[in-house]
Amino acid sequence: MEALRDIQQRIYNAAIRSNRDPQSIKLIAVTKTVPVDRIREAAQCGITDVGENRLQEATPKQERLKDLGLTWHFIGHIQTNKAKKVAEQFDWVHSVDRIDVAGKLGTSTAKPLSILIEVKLHDEPNKSGADVSELPALIAAIRRFDALKLKGFMSVPPFLENPEEVRPYFRRLRDLAVQYELPELSMGMTNDFEVAIEEGATMVRIGTGLFGKRQ
Repeated sequence: MEALRDIQQRIYNAAIRSNRDPQSIKLIAVTKTVPVDRIREAAQCGITDVGENRLQEATPKQERLKDLGLTWHFIGHIQTNKAKKVAEQFDWVHSVDRIDVAGKLGTSTAKPLSILIEVKLHDEPNKSGADVSELPALIAAIRRFDALKLKGFMSVPPFLENPEEVRPYFRRLRDLAVQYELPELSMGMTNDFEVAIEEGATMVRIGTGLFGKRQ
């Protein structure tokens, strides 16, 4: 995959520019609407981590690709009635934003589940995420469950044509991670992942840049 090589090179360059180890940044291939054969091709080219937004779409893909040993990341909004399945089927959940969701995940699994809190850093309507003021209570709720391993924060800033305009959002999320002493930052997508890396991203979520525009 030429696109994968290009993304990997850009990740490397952004890390070097910001005096970071390129190996410290995980590329998550976002496979929403991507067919199984293309995911398998990406895995054969070196992709190890896959992100899915919808449980219903992810389930058959996971079944057909279970021979690959992929790490699965749930990055979409979580409905409480589907939290049990998410906990059972995924290794990482990036989008915990409510105490009731944390409780449902925590009571649904005994296996370790890596958790990121989705933080809302802007007033864009219809976007998920916990308000900054809600973080102490949400962190405490997650830490009540032995199976839930709180790793860090995730955010989806507004889409802006100029990635530099997104930089303040990434910087704010990094500051929160420092404040709460959490190591992982899932931030940055196709349009702005290089700026996200410069601001401390440890995970970047790339879909269009790898697979082209969704059908």
